[in-house]
Amino acid sequence: MKNIVIPAVLAGVMASSFTWATELPASIKDKGEVVVAIMPNYPPMDFKDPATNTLTGLDVDLGNALAERLGVKIKWQETGFEQMINALTTDRVDMVMSGMTDTAERQASVTFVDYFTSGPQFYTLQKNKDTNEIVDLCGKKVGTSRRTTFPAEIAEWSKANCEAAGKPAINVIGTEGSADARAQLRQSRIDAAMQGSETLPYLKTQEKDMYKTVGLPISKQFTGLGVSKKKPELSEAVKVAMQSMVDDGSYQAILKKWDLELGAIKTVTINAGK
Repeated sequence: MKNIVIPAVLAGVMASSFTWATELPASIKDKGEVVVAIMPNYPPMDFKDPATNTLTGLDVDLGNALAERLGVKIKWQETGFEQMINALTTDRVDMVMSGMTDTAERQASVTFVDYFTSGPQFYTLQKNKDTNEIVDLCGKKVGTSRRTTFPAEIAEWSKANCEAAGKPAINVIGTEGSADARAQLRQSRIDAAMQGSETLPYLKTQEKDMYKTVGLPISKQFTGLGVSKKKPELSEAVKVAMQSMVDDGSYQAILKKWDLELGAIKTVTINAGK
């Protein structure tokens, strides 16, 4: 992670309240606070600084800056990933900002304001010299979080590239999260794992000479900030505020801080995921 000083002119802009064409919902405006669900176990997107035990990461920096733009305080609420959509639809939180992939299935319950791109990518231990291309994983065990879209995507890729070529299918092993997958990989219980491409450069800096990526991401995905479908005015206000951060460069400055410039978007969209 690089340390970066955001220019004073941008900091001033970020600290100001803006008047948006679309007003915030009265419930949020009246309390002056937006409650945002987060699960801090996905560095560098969302995690706790081991030295201070405080929330940090790309989503935290973007969310804090976004709240300043909207003229409200932000209250981060730690929530289990599998409970986030329910917390949103039952109004226990106003938004979800926790590295969540925008998918057509999730759009049935949530409106996504898309602010980042990434993709699912395989990786393995550097010592696994026989695994250098994705096809080398045909017939092998690959672990990934069962709560993500990754198990289905691995199965789809395997069907098109392993089974269609007469090779054995990839054996997908559902894990309790990325940390569990890495533990199983180090214990040789699985042969490889999959995480979002945005997490792997950071992972390799934390555990040097341990992992290597295998191939490129197998698809492009949008990471979205989730908003209740009952609050279209909130999703529109968030979209406008985030786009202003893109336009003035403060968005790019935050991504650069986390070495995530490759995931930058130029236009903030609504429900662009497939």
